[in-house]
Amino acid sequence: MHRSIRAIVTSALLITLLPCSASSLAQSSRGYYRQPTGHGGTLVFASEGDLWVAPLEGGTARRLTTHHGEETGPAISPDGTTLAFSAQYEGPTEVYTMPLSGGLPTRLTWEGSRANVVGWKADGTLLYSTRHFSTSPNSQLVALDPETNQPTIVPLAQANDGVYDQQGTLYFTRLPFNGSQTKRYKGGTTENLWKFPLNAAEATPLTPDYAGVSRDPMWVNDRLYFASDRDGIMNLWSMAPDGTDLKQHTTHTDFDVLSPNLVRGAGGSIVYQQGSDIWRYDLASGNSALIDLKLESDYEQMRENWVEKPMDYLTSAHISPSGDRVVLTARGQVFVAPVGSGRLVEITRGEGVRYRDARFMPDGETLLVMSDESGEIEFWTFPADGISEPAQLTDSGRVL
Repeated sequence: MHRSIRAIVTSALLITLLPCSASSLAQSSRGYYRQPTGHGGTLVFASEGDLWVAPLEGGTARRLTTHHGEETGPAISPDGTTLAFSAQYEGPTEVYTMPLSGGLPTRLTWEGSRANVVGWKADGTLLYSTRHFSTSPNSQLVALDPETNQPTIVPLAQANDGVYDQQGTLYFTRLPFNGSQTKRYKGGTTENLWKFPLNAAEATPLTPDYAGVSRDPMWVNDRLYFASDRDGIMNLWSMAPDGTDLKQHTTHTDFDVLSPNLVRGAGGSIVYQQGSDIWRYDLASGNSALIDLKLESDYEQMRENWVEKPMDYLTSAHISPSGDRVVLTARGQVFVAPVGSGRLVEITRGEGVRYRDARFMPDGETLLVMSDESGEIEFWTFPADGISEPAQLTDSGRVL
């Protein structure tokens, strides 16, 4: 990029990239909570890249891990003493265990690839998914004895998670998450539920009547609970072991139900992520309630940070039709900079709004920008000189 443009944009972005003040951060101690699991009256979840423990009824959480690598997928052993999770302590994501009360993690896998904790069998065997043993890019389930580290590959070519019933039948999700956040996806890599009885020759589908997503199986009271987007949003559902008698248990209409997990020894409940919060579904009453959680954290990642190379945050650049200016998008804001001498124009100033992929229109005087100011990502136009008001072009955006 032209050196004069770099110098102008660097000075402007040094101001734009500063986070909010410390005083505004101190006003809240709520976090973004993910991947809950529970046992008895104890809840464990992921937040800020670490694992936390809190009372199941809510309250202030205590940090269990502190490594700069990410810890994910916590699962508590049937006896409630051991916590399994995936972590990046030595680089690759491997399986570790530690005491539920806290302590030094113990590494259980050495695969050099991503090993994701799935859960525990009733006999204390740990389940995880991996591509390590596959000759193609498919996830397989592995049962691991935590005492001997002896792995046993479940004889299924495409199994990403699963749960066993008392007779040894495995209910599993065929195919992993495909990386797309598209709502109501019904393509060839859709996650769906299958059944694999003990000593069976092959598995059979449980949800062939529905082309959408069904995943995260949980075995409760002789029924299979799972998450599905059958009503347009991921919610909790259940069915009989043969796939019949379908019932819906939650009716969220905004954010998906994610990472549901059965809480052992707690009178029958399921915890799950919904938006940035954790909810608890009571099996007996059929009611869901938000778990009020707070973090005792110094929010290190939110401290004031001076960015010495703001151009590292550049996400898009587009030259004007005449070649005299360039429109830049960085950290959700839009700027127009001259190729030679001239002034830098700060096009967008909206707080709490993200702007993306700014482009010059053919007239060279108007910018086409994607913005979430309306609540959906829509197309907007902005004057390239930053003087006139912007205009919203579309108003029916769902997924862009």
